[in-house]
Order: sequence, then structure tokens, then C-alpha cells
Amino acid sequence: MAQKHGVANEIAYPSAIPFVLVHLGCVAVLWTGVTWPAIALGVGLYWLRMFGVTAGYHRYFSHRSFTTSRLFQFVLAWLAQSSAQRGVLWWAAKHRHHHVHSDTAEDVHSPLRTGFAYSHVGWIFARRHDGFDPGAIPDFARYPELRLLQRFELVPAVALALLCLLLAGWPGLVVGFLWSTVLVYHATFCINSLAHVRGSRRYVTGDTSRNNLALAIMTMGEGWHNNHHAYPSSTRQGFRWWEVDATYYLLKLLAIFGIVRSVDGPPERVLRNEQVLGARIVDRTAGLLAAQFLDTLPVLPTRAALTEQAKAMIARTPSLDAIVDRAHEMLVAATGTQAGAQHG
Repeated sequence: MAQKHGVANEIAYPSAIPFVLVHLGCVAVLWTGVTWPAIALGVGLYWLRMFGVTAGYHRYFSHRSFTTSRLFQFVLAWLAQSSAQRGVLWWAAKHRHHHVHSDTAEDVHSPLRTGFAYSHVGWIFARRHDGFDPGAIPDFARYPELRLLQRFELVPAVALALLCLLLAGWPGLVVGFLWSTVLVYHATFCINSLAHVRGSRRYVTGDTSRNNLALAIMTMGEGWHNNHHAYPSSTRQGFRWWEVDATYYLLKLLAIFGIVRSVDGPPERVLRNEQVLGARIVDRTAGLLAAQFLDTLPVLPTRAALTEQAKAMIARTPSLDAIVDRAHEMLVAATGTQAGAQHG
């Protein structure tokens, strides 16, 4: 059941104001007009900054799926923050939290728990999410230059905006910078929202993550979200040859020149969908399965009924029996709880 969030007294207004102004500023095109240099600038900045988000914020700072030098680490952080999506330490800490608690009550952006709009954008401006726990990202919080970027999180974006104004005038600022910023915003946010609602599922991940080709094209490979949740430490998120993953291709190119290293894909057991699931994923998936039978209690479903429902609900997995057994345990416990409540 989606919970209600995002009420006015919950919004962290200092953080929300720049976001609103960027959107409102797009309307200024009625006065500045559109020029071809501004369009070219906007298209280029969309893809460049999307790479900053996908390779920087996500695959490097959140998951450490490849390695690089301290210098290029800073370049990635600056490029990522030029998208105006908060500081790199904040972004990565929140994303790591999401993976630990994906689609549970503790998840910061789950459409299953908090509704589509809140998962798409509302959570970013909630007061309880305004700060972050440095303990969630000690590997990068130890770098003073990254802490400085975090402190002055809007500096890269403002510097880029001024450069666009200098290069292509007011159309460069509005079309080149503001329009591309808004497009990068919502393409990125769609991974938090739409990629948990629309698409296909190859792997059992204990959450609602899905693979979506359209989102993968828009976000340079991030749309292979179910793949990613199945093996988050893989640099490559398009596991099959036909799953387009432009971020991975560019990182492989950078690896040829020694700029980045350890750019890898998932192990063979994951590609064959033969990995044994961890206890946390088994438990979450069993909870989803057990929920399908809560209305029938105190009459317990047979193991065959549980297995049939599991096969209909979830992707193929060698851990199917473990999921069914755990779901049965949950239903037995729920039956005991009901009985206790009736006699209490």
C-alpha cells in the first residue's frame, strides 16, 4: 500500500528552490528563442552529463564497479555534479541505502511503498533525506576534495551554466543548459520510479526492479535495472549482447587508454541465472509470495500451491525451494499470530 508523502511541511525548501527554478527557467525560451548552436550544446551536454551520472554517481561512487586514479575520480565527481543532482557523497550514500532496503519500508524511493510521484522526485526534497550519513560512504568521504565538492554542490552546475551563456548567449543558457538539465533529471529519476513499474524481470532480486529497453537507451544503459539489482558490482548492466549499454562501452574505451581499470561484466553463473540467492533476497521474495495467501488464513496453502504461485510470480531461480519453504514458515507464523489475537 503506497504511503502518503511529500506534504508541504516536509519539504526542505532550500534544496527544492534551485530545482523549481531550473524548470521555470526553461520557459524563458519564449524570450531567448532557439538557435542551432544552443540545440547542439544541449544535446551534447545531455549525453555528457548522463555519462557523469551513470559512470560517476552510480557505477563508480555508489558501487565501485571499476577503479581509476584520484584525478579522474575528481573529474567524474565534478562532471556528475554539473547535472545539479546534489553532491556526490549524498547521491552515492542514498543509492547504497536504496540497494540495502530496496522496496521495503526503509527504501528512500520505492513506487511500491511511497507511490510513483514520490519515488520519481518527491523524496529528494523531503527533510529527512536532506542530509546523509558519511558512515554509509567512508571509502570516498575520506577525500577532502570530494567533501569540498559536497559542501559546494552547485558550483559545477553554476560554472557550466555560465560557460553555456558565454558560448551561445541566452539561448545557450536556456536551451543548452536548462533544457538538458531537466531532461537529465527526469531520465535519471525514471530509473527510481518507472524501472520499478514497467519492464521485464530476468532475475529474482527481492524487489520490483525491471529491465526496460527505452530507459536503457535514454540513460546509456541504466534501464537494465533488474540485471543491475541481480549483480550491482558489475560495470556492465546490459548483460546480453543486444542489451545496449553505452556507459559500459565508453568505460571500455577509457580502459584502453588506462584511464579506468577493472571494467568487468557479471560472472558466468549470473549470466546463466544459476546463482544461489542470499538470505535477504530469499526472505523478501518469500514475503511477497506469502502475502498472496494472507486472505486465506487460517487455512494454510499446500506446498504445491505455494510452488505454483511462486513460479507464476518470480523469475527462474535455483533458490525456488528455499523461497517456498520460507513463505510457508511466514504463513505458519501469521496463523499463530491470528490465533493469539483471537484468544487475547
